[in-house]
Amino acid sequence: MRIGLLPGTFDPLSKGHLDIIQRARLICDRLIIAIGTKPEKKTNAIFSLNEKIEMLQISTRSIPALEITHFQGLVTEFAREKKASFLIRGLRFLSDFEKEFQMALTNRRLSGIETVFLMADEKHAQISSSLIREIAHFGGPLHDFVPAEIEPLIRKKFTL
Repeated sequence: MRIGLLPGTFDPLSKGHLDIIQRARLICDRLIIAIGTKPEKKTNAIFSLNEKIEMLQISTRSIPALEITHFQGLVTEFAREKKASFLIRGLRFLSDFEKEFQMALTNRRLSGIETVFLMADEKHAQISSSLIREIAHFGGPLHDFVPAEIEPLIRKKFTL
């Protein structure tokens, strides 16, 4: 069984993330979406772990053989625990590649696990979670950037 592991922060989930999830599911028998958490460090995360899980569950409910979970620590250790065959990472621009390439080489050296890169669809390449947070903060339109069913959850976070 080919098990793909897609780690990320998903803060919040975007249409770009969802596109990578849907295409990643086509290249593995089972896909694990793993939200990375770092409780020992202060992060600039806006959404709680439970909110991120909820957004992923709502947006991916029609995708079969999918597991949504979270992890702490090294992704390579978590991948070993889950018996993942490979990591999956999305790339938007050349600037993403340098960092992702370095991580892929390091992860392979640490554990032997390979990384599969999926190129972002051009209609989603400009989307980033930080851009979505900024647009939401100022009340801008989100329909082109996030799945419709989670837009109210994002709006709620920024109108408190």
